[in-house]
Amino acid sequence: MRTDLKLPALAIVAVLMVGACSSGTPSSSPGGAASVAPGGSAPASAPASVAPSEAAAPTPEPAEACAQSQDPNAMQMWERSGGNKGMVDILVCAWNAANAAKPINLSYIVHTEMVAKIAQGVASGDVPDLMGMDLIYAPQFENADQLVDITDQTKDWPELADVSPGHKTVATFNDRLFGVPLYADVSALFYNKDLFTQAGLDPDKPPTSLAELRTYADAITKLGDDIKGYYLPGNCAGCNIFTVGPLMWASGATIEAEKCGSEPLVGDGVKQVAQWAREMVAAGNVPEGARAETGATFAEQFGSGKLGMMGTGNFNIVLARDQMKDHPFEFGISLLPGVEAGKYASFIGGDLVVIPKGSKRIDDALAFMHYLLTDESQVELYAKALNLTTRTDPKLTDNQYYAAEPLIADVAKALAVGRTPYTLTFFEQINSPQGPWLQMLQKAYYTDEDLDAVINKAKDDMKAISCT
Repeated sequence: MRTDLKLPALAIVAVLMVGACSSGTPSSSPGGAASVAPGGSAPASAPASVAPSEAAAPTPEPAEACAQSQDPNAMQMWERSGGNKGMVDILVCAWNAANAAKPINLSYIVHTEMVAKIAQGVASGDVPDLMGMDLIYAPQFENADQLVDITDQTKDWPELADVSPGHKTVATFNDRLFGVPLYADVSALFYNKDLFTQAGLDPDKPPTSLAELRTYADAITKLGDDIKGYYLPGNCAGCNIFTVGPLMWASGATIEAEKCGSEPLVGDGVKQVAQWAREMVAAGNVPEGARAETGATFAEQFGSGKLGMMGTGNFNIVLARDQMKDHPFEFGISLLPGVEAGKYASFIGGDLVVIPKGSKRIDDALAFMHYLLTDESQVELYAKALNLTTRTDPKLTDNQYYAAEPLIADVAKALAVGRTPYTLTFFEQINSPQGPWLQMLQKAYYTDEDLDAVINKAKDDMKAISCT
């Protein structure tokens, strides 16, 4: 059974949010706000103690030239900014090189505008031929009957037997399949071993609890020279569910309301992590510039060499290496810890490839989907780029590229402790630029408001949203 979710209405709401975000004139009421990686957004308004965010998100970088096509018959593909652009460019470039007769013209859409643009396009019939979609939004569009059901066309694809379970879960609605993985992301704890050594910490012993993480951050921040112990993205809902959400899960908490009647923000871990984050900011362990982080520069932070630790994703292995060529440093990857030592969690995210209703190139779009899942693509595109394969077959993960990069093995451990939230109101509860999730976290990070009251307000708002 489909619910009464109306995507055109979602589009209108999202458009209003985006319009408010671009005004640059916050009111006195608090704003809220994800890619993810997760992508997030500056809120329409912010607490008086929070500095106003940028008026609008930067225009996304264009796709690589090889992922663009001037052919008037090229398939049009949309993908969000703030995700794994490097991997998506590689995939489309490889497809174009091998399929000159049916190329793809790839366009990136500002991550804060993606949901609205997709919803508007579906409602008007002005849609791309295929698109990358943050996997967490898929249930909403599936429920609204706005994606092409690919179950029958893919029933003989053997590769579907071992695709990423998290992706397959959210790509499935009422036992029907609507997409395949575009790329997979997991969140983990990246740490700068050089800064650990300078601060007198053991570079081979990352923190196993939030208390240890705080202690390590204090020591690293004391190094001075604009070096900070940790990074908390202050204005990005998606970055926070990707990296702070796991801290709560590892501390025994539940975050989102799965459906009407479900209780959100359950468990002592919600308040414990909020209090820990407040104290980290107050102690000066987080860069001041992180307060305005909308997600647009989130993936660029760790490679600066100025951070001791940061919750981020597997995509940052390659990005950090690219960024640190003129200031090389050694780094390690561990799991995101909770309050109790030895308890960990991760957000399993990434994007799906889906076909919007109204696409006139369904067969060609399906061919691209299948191309992504082949053994050769999994190894020679994903693994070679040091990204996670989107299939779990050991013959694919046991490859020369992973063998040469042991950090991949470290980050892959997050799969065993990962979660992928499933709710029809994820955007409104968690990822909305005005949603209760970021509103709660901003008050925790940057105000001294009573945390019980802050959490209870967010809880009430999330429960109400789940029943709309």
